[in-house]
Amino acid sequence: MSLPRLSSMISRSAFSLAWFYLAWMAAVAAAPPALSAQQNPPANPSPAAATPAPQSAQADAVHVRDYSVPRSAFPKVLQPYQPEPLVQPNLGNSARIDSLMRDGKIYLSIDDAVALTLENNLDLEIARYNLNIAEADVLRAKSGGAILGVNTGIVQNTPGGGIGGLGGTVGSGTGGTTIAAGGAGSGTNGLVSSTLGIGSPIISFDPVLTGTLQLDKNQTESVSVFSPVPVVAQNTYTANFGYAQGFQWGGALTGSFNNSHLTTNNPTSLLTPQLGSNFQFRFTQNLLQGFGFLPNQRFIRIAKNNREISDVAFRLQVITTVDQVENMYWDMVYAYENVRVQRESLTYAQKALDDARHQAQVGTAPPIQVVSAQSTVATDQQNLIVAENNLQLQQLLMKNALSRSIEDPVLAEADVIPTSTMQLPQEEPVTPIQDLINDALGHRAELVETRIDLNSRDINTKAVRNSMLPTLQAFAYYGGSGVGGDVNPAVPSCATTTSSFCFDPAKAPPPFRTATTVSYGNTLSQTVTSTAPDKGVGLSLNIPIRNRLAQSNQVRAELEYRQAQVRQIQLENQVRVEVRNAQFDVKQNRVAVEAAQSAVDLARQTLDADLQKLRVGLTTQVTILQDAATLTNGESNLVSAKAAYEKSRIELDRATGLLLDHAHIDIADATRGQVTRLPSVPYVVPRQDPATAPTSTPAQPPQQPQGGQM
Repeated sequence: MSLPRLSSMISRSAFSLAWFYLAWMAAVAAAPPALSAQQNPPANPSPAAATPAPQSAQADAVHVRDYSVPRSAFPKVLQPYQPEPLVQPNLGNSARIDSLMRDGKIYLSIDDAVALTLENNLDLEIARYNLNIAEADVLRAKSGGAILGVNTGIVQNTPGGGIGGLGGTVGSGTGGTTIAAGGAGSGTNGLVSSTLGIGSPIISFDPVLTGTLQLDKNQTESVSVFSPVPVVAQNTYTANFGYAQGFQWGGALTGSFNNSHLTTNNPTSLLTPQLGSNFQFRFTQNLLQGFGFLPNQRFIRIAKNNREISDVAFRLQVITTVDQVENMYWDMVYAYENVRVQRESLTYAQKALDDARHQAQVGTAPPIQVVSAQSTVATDQQNLIVAENNLQLQQLLMKNALSRSIEDPVLAEADVIPTSTMQLPQEEPVTPIQDLINDALGHRAELVETRIDLNSRDINTKAVRNSMLPTLQAFAYYGGSGVGGDVNPAVPSCATTTSSFCFDPAKAPPPFRTATTVSYGNTLSQTVTSTAPDKGVGLSLNIPIRNRLAQSNQVRAELEYRQAQVRQIQLENQVRVEVRNAQFDVKQNRVAVEAAQSAVDLARQTLDADLQKLRVGLTTQVTILQDAATLTNGESNLVSAKAAYEKSRIELDRATGLLLDHAHIDIADATRGQVTRLPSVPYVVPRQDPATAPTSTPAQPPQQPQGGQM
């Protein structure tokens, strides 16, 4: 074959390939809606995109997008193939903390402390990411992929608020420092995997298009005596396309559309160029293993359950963090009050020392009383320094818990002045213990997590049972093929030669019986006019002998389900014990507060009486110092008892699962990290101390039960 003719064939081949591609793209664009039935609806605006609080410094609300909804390809066609930009973590503190600062001091009520916790605490910020991670897992499951799971453990990395205090053990993992329902467990000598998610294979629910465009130029030196040319040149152009999609009922649809264009200088080839097109659509349906919605939707259902668990886990995280911060606040109140008590004790001791010195000078008291008074002053000074250091530590821990960063030198050096004090109700509310237990069983987040986890495991056991069945698939397919091109001019016509090697229209393919040239359009029409159809139906059976792997999976899945049931009962029993113990602590600590108050009243009256006696010479300075020490210890015990009582009330609210409800905390504000309604912690009143209370406070007036202030 001459080179000019070969070049012309190459040009026509390139033009034909372009038409191949355009025709295929048009067919895909006009595909029936059934092929895209797995596509999700467009995302609705998230309710989290609410108007931010006026007192918040965060310009952008967080978690305003539902990541379980894919980004649409219209009108931005390339959007699904581009990474989604995510904002960097916000490390700036909210403006609320600046509004509470006056003269280099932070005047902090417990309501403001809770609000700042919801806005700035990093434990909550870490837990917020789990919400979006769970949504991304749902999107992954909707595509037919296996889920990755969500860490729903509780983060306890706030110093001073973890188990064991500042030096206690505070965690065991990134993103969640305790293991909870829906998370992975670690066992002896390595990770322990779960059967959760095991089942029949799932084909991608997202349609997949494949395509191959190829140009191949091949020249082969002939070594056969029958070869008519010494070097056989062959140019092959291929344009192949494929389509595949799985469905949630256990079916799968595949399609292929293949095109080729071949030119050669071999005179023995009947056609050059030779056009070839064929297509086939095949539908396969599982009849045993993998049949139905449940085995194929198991990841979607489990992922949605995990998203619910992540919501409940975030609520539990808010409860845990607020519980920690409230306890830290009362620790700071105790430290603040203890400094006041130690200063009063030092004042008594200093006055006693001055009086002892004066009496020693006039000869009415022995010098040993001066030495005794000096020793008492030194001891009280030491106690005051210890109390002040403890207060500074508690202030530092509080600032760390309520801010994202304490790098600001003004914030780092600012003193925190508590402006709330405890209020002891005149009569302790009497709630039957069974009502408290019922509240706990209905509101405790841990129990809600276990119930959702049990539902996931029930779905899993059914899917594992299905995977024990043999694989039986019914399939049907239909296709067609066509041929085109030009009759090779090097092949003689049988009408003009007696050679057996000739072109006979009667024996040629149907399109060439009336023509020597068949276009690509005619070639395509042959594929759909049943010129050369390819169709059939069939069954495919696969039976694993002994089936030990599936038996093991089924037994383990059932055992894990039973284990989770026992764990739920154990948690319910634990909740009952916690509620009863919390109620006991409230009663005991209230009695302790009353006893400590009586001891303080007695010590104060005794000191006043002895001071009267001292003026008339009926007692000594030693007695006064002893009375002052007794009063100091009593006041310190009273402050400690009141803090313990308030902590026990917090623990009772936590044990019953009503901590957020009683403190009027909006979980939506906690999710956004923007407080629009100030919390209101019960049994708390503003401190009646003009030296510490600010002239104006941004906190709203708390709605408290009637009672007496302690």
